[in-house]
Formats: sequence, C-alpha cells, structure tokens
Amino acid sequence: MVLVEFTQTVITGVSVGCIYALVALGLVILFKATEVFSFVHGEIMMLGAFIAFTCITFFHMSYILSFLAAVFITGLLGIGIERLTVRPLIGEPVFVIAILTIGLGYVFRAFVSMVPQWGTETWGFKTPFSDQYLRSGELVIAQDLVFIIVCTVLLILVLAAFFRFTKAGVALRATSQNQLAAVYMGIGVNKVFTLTWAITAALGGIAGVLVSPLTFVHMYMGLFVIKAFPAAVLGGFSSIPGAIVGGLIIGVAESLSGFYLPEGWKSVTPWIILILILLVRPQGLFGIQEKKKV
Repeated sequence: MVLVEFTQTVITGVSVGCIYALVALGLVILFKATEVFSFVHGEIMMLGAFIAFTCITFFHMSYILSFLAAVFITGLLGIGIERLTVRPLIGEPVFVIAILTIGLGYVFRAFVSMVPQWGTETWGFKTPFSDQYLRSGELVIAQDLVFIIVCTVLLILVLAAFFRFTKAGVALRATSQNQLAAVYMGIGVNKVFTLTWAITAALGGIAGVLVSPLTFVHMYMGLFVIKAFPAAVLGGFSSIPGAIVGGLIIGVAESLSGFYLPEGWKSVTPWIILILILLVRPQGLFGIQEKKKV
C-alpha cells in the first residue's frame, strides 16, 4: 500500500506539474521572443476555462469542440492584448509592460465577476474522462490525470515540430536569439511578437481547460498559475526544456509534500525548492550564466 500511495501521489503531481509546465512554457517563450514578463497568463487560463464551461453547459457543445473554441478564443485574446496594449509600449522599460499585464489581470477578473452565469460562483463541467479510472491491481488512476499528461506530451511534440520545421517557428527562434539580427534578415519582428502572444495565450487556454476538473472553474483560478513562475525560474527563465522540467519538479514536490508533510507545507514547498536551487545555481537548472565585466 505504501508503494501504491506513493505512485498515485507522484502521478497526481506529474499531472499538476504538466499544467505548471504549459504555463511556464508560455511565459518562457514570450520572454525569449519579446523580452516581456507577463502576469496576465493566469487570467487567460481562467478565461479559457470559463469559455469551455460556457460552450459545454449552455451551448451543449462536445468537450472537444469546447476545448478547441477555448484555445481559439484565448489565442485571439493574446493577439488583441499584443496589438492594443503591448505594442504601443514597445521601447518602454520592461517593468512598465509587466505592470500593464498585472492591471489586465485585474480587469479580466472584474469582467468575469460581471458576466451573467459566471460571476463569483464556483462551477464545473463533465469531461469524457470524469469518474473514469484506470486500474492495475490496487493502483487506481483517474483518467482525467492521464489525459492531462498525454495532452501535454503531444502539445510539446507539436511545438517542437513547429519551431523546427515551419518558417514561422524558425522566425520565432531567430527573433528570440537576436531581434536586431532578425530584422536585418528580413523577419517581420512585429508579426513574430503577435504570433508569440497568440501561441502563449492559447497555451494558457489549454491549461485552463485541462486543469478545470481538478480545481473547478472560478474567477480566482488564475492564482493557480503563481506556481508557474517558480517552475519557469527553476528551469532557467530562458530555457524551454527547463520550463517543462521545472513544472514537473514543482508539481511532484508539491503533491508529495501535501501528502506526507503537515498541513501548510504544500503551499511553501515550491518556493523553498526555488530558493535552494537559486542559491546553488542562480541561473536555474538549464539557464546560462551571464557575467558582465565592469
């Protein structure tokens, strides 16, 4: 039974870590390509969950169509954020755009609280995997958790193929390496910025739909994403593989501490791990340390 409990706890942690990894991945991609810190991705995740909830509950759409609708609309939202609020501030100090994204988060939460049938209540919706389990002896695993893990793996493979084999992906990689050189090579950097916001916002929407069976749908679910920042920093904020590994480490550590340690440890464990890692490797697990000569 000890081994079964440990295995189930780790699998739960991996599934939650996949959500952290998806959001951290979006944060890292956005920072690498545009040098912008975004604090609005939690609220984008929340909106993705509410969109899926609305499609399933009120429009009686299938789970897959609702999933796709949430991804599409949050992607468009990312484009709107970039075009209407971020682009006019290009060239301003980084903290200006960071504060802007914090303000947008408050605006989106207020918007959700005012929408009829959303409001401040906690909602939920059924998925094809709800109340379904995989059993192997005494080991019982919820299919929702397996679906989260499988979706995350497939999405990472799709993104890897996109960055490697498509012209837009190569342009995004080039821009993340050196924006000025990308301009000299004829790459439309503004279009790359728009594409980056669309991709990262869509990742947030995916995370919101996937995590809904675990946390339900409510206006404060975006705060769940606060754990994605330690995941991104832990892996090295400029490393895409690091974001994935960091998310998994945070998810598993949080799950194990919540099961085996006294109450309260679960919420602080990710930050303790982050502090310890940064004391040893300030650049993160996969980051590259940069030094300046004075």
